[in-house]
Amino acid sequence: MKIALYDVDSVKIPNLALMKLARYHKECGDEVMMFDPKMPLLHANADRVLASKIFTFSNAPYMHSGMEIGGTGWDMGVSLPDDIEQITPDYSIYPDAPANIGFTMRGCRFRCDFCVVPKKEGRPISTNTIGDLMVLDTNRLILLDNDPFGNPNWKDRLGEIKDRKLRVNFSQGINIRIITEEQAEALASVRFTNLRDTKNQATFAWDRPKDERLILRGIERCKAAGIKPWQMQFFVLIGFNSEPAEDLHRVQMLLDQGCDPYVMPYDKTIHYQRAFARYVNARICKKVAWKDYSYGGWNCAA
Repeated sequence: MKIALYDVDSVKIPNLALMKLARYHKECGDEVMMFDPKMPLLHANADRVLASKIFTFSNAPYMHSGMEIGGTGWDMGVSLPDDIEQITPDYSIYPDAPANIGFTMRGCRFRCDFCVVPKKEGRPISTNTIGDLMVLDTNRLILLDNDPFGNPNWKDRLGEIKDRKLRVNFSQGINIRIITEEQAEALASVRFTNLRDTKNQATFAWDRPKDERLILRGIERCKAAGIKPWQMQFFVLIGFNSEPAEDLHRVQMLLDQGCDPYVMPYDKTIHYQRAFARYVNARICKKVAWKDYSYGGWNCAA
């Protein structure tokens, strides 16, 4: 059979499910290719097109009913069969893959209204060791765990990362609201990095304005463990149970602390959310006051 794999929306991180499907079908003797939406005729003779859509907000103009579609952004009830889920991913379909990627746990301790993980995966369980994820000959690892310190075996996993001298990116963010002194020290002992591996940064999140006291306490614990403020990158969710004034306050508080905020819009179709994300993420916020900022001919403070 000829199998075409369609990565609908992965930009920065290779699609793990498609890599596992590639390995499975190659081992079955099938011919596997990546689906290029700009060249549909190239795949006209494919027996099956398997598409993966991770995000609900991503555009998918080339998806159609003749494809077999999965992914959280399409249907939370669709998942890989167990035998494919456990298979070693085939990185060859992403020849420029920057690092090993994968999960050492599934699930989450919390039930945030904006997050689908608890609904889809339930309570946290440990799944893989770090060694299980090391396929490419590189010391880089992008960890996809939704709640790394929620892993029942987090001490063992952090120990493996340290012993292997890996450069690890905690891509989904670490819950700094409840980080303990012990966990902060364990984090400080490993070589963490941002997603592009350009800075030695660990990623956290400040999703709710009401968590300010907990966020500041977590920052102090990380600082006490030896993590510098500039090494703390924060995802700042806006547009979900927050007002613009609260969004600006959170960003300014993080900047005042010396941390690195990165705004994540909940709804990218809303002009304000796109504008504020650009204002912060392009670091315009360090040069221009929000009330004086214009975006697309529209004054953002109006």
